[in-house]
Amino acid sequence: MMNPSFLEQNLFELESKSLRRHWRMVQSPQSKEIILDGKRVLNFCSNNYLGLADDERIKQAALEAVRQDGFGSGASRLVCGTLSAHVKLEEKLARLKNTESALVFSSGYMANTGIIPALFGRDDVILSDRLNHASIVDGILLSRAKLKRYAHKDMQDLEDALKNSGSFKKRLIVTDTIFSMDGDTTPLQKIVDLARRYEAWVMVDEAHAFGVLGEHGAGLVEEENLGDHIDIQMGTLSKAAGCFGAYAAGSKSLCDYLTNHSRSFIYTTAMPPACAAAASVAVDIIAQDKERRHRLLFNADYLRRGLQALGFDTMQSATPIIPIVVKDSVKALEASRRLLEQGIFVQAIRPPTVPVNTARLRVTVMATHTEEDLDLFLDCIQKI
Repeated sequence: MMNPSFLEQNLFELESKSLRRHWRMVQSPQSKEIILDGKRVLNFCSNNYLGLADDERIKQAALEAVRQDGFGSGASRLVCGTLSAHVKLEEKLARLKNTESALVFSSGYMANTGIIPALFGRDDVILSDRLNHASIVDGILLSRAKLKRYAHKDMQDLEDALKNSGSFKKRLIVTDTIFSMDGDTTPLQKIVDLARRYEAWVMVDEAHAFGVLGEHGAGLVEEENLGDHIDIQMGTLSKAAGCFGAYAAGSKSLCDYLTNHSRSFIYTTAMPPACAAAASVAVDIIAQDKERRHRLLFNADYLRRGLQALGFDTMQSATPIIPIVVKDSVKALEASRRLLEQGIFVQAIRPPTVPVNTARLRVTVMATHTEEDLDLFLDCIQKI
């Protein structure tokens, strides 16, 4: 029988270090303003970058899908759960990503923990940026491949690891394209160059870049015109797309292989058709509404320059994710609390999500924020 004192002691220790997590009640749709614990506040901590989570077109698509196909999908895709909404979404994703095929997963975590173990095993080595998302790390651990973590964006460290990887059957370099806590982008061209030289696969996680970067919003791979050199593109539909789910994009043989070998795809109930239909509309909006993406990037640059002018450390952010480094967890929590008192909702991010002594406010900007919203944020943070 589990000893409850073990749980209580652990929670007490987290509390004493200002590392215990708590959630808050949101009583409104996700948008630039939300009702938080009964209070209307400006939202600066959502990944809803394009403001699509409450878009009427997306909501209408979901409602129509419920009327036509019901809500649940009944089973896994390979049993009786593949619906026309899934196929339509995958076709749109493949067109936007400019790949032969795409395969939809139920979440980004399930995609990364399904793709990597399906393709790599004990005889292989995986080289992973030290700041990659936890789902990538967990996918590597499940694969039982040799994990080598290279220093964040350090191409010399990556090359040194590749030089010593000759004894392995397959080599994979895997990286986020936008890093979720720092807001910087990976040096993708240099990674591709190293992969060619050392005959390595390349996998990218475009979770925070999909809908944000690229001429048509397909991500950093599109922005740098490297689609022909990336073996596996993964991304989510829950951030800029404002919906739910994830995808793998690449060759037809890759997606067919994952259909037959990815456990998190095979052994789970398929995405509800309403989610797939909503995401299809979101993909259309991303591809067609360039102005919305331009507003997002303008807003991010406006706020980042304002913070830097006030003397804040925003690290190497170049995206709508803007960290404000506080270092101390207690101070980060206090800054978050005092901003909330002024109607600004932004979360304090603490270890182990970020390294020790790098606690921060993780600010995220939306296309729907106005300059007045951004100026209010700058005024409030200067006061505290």
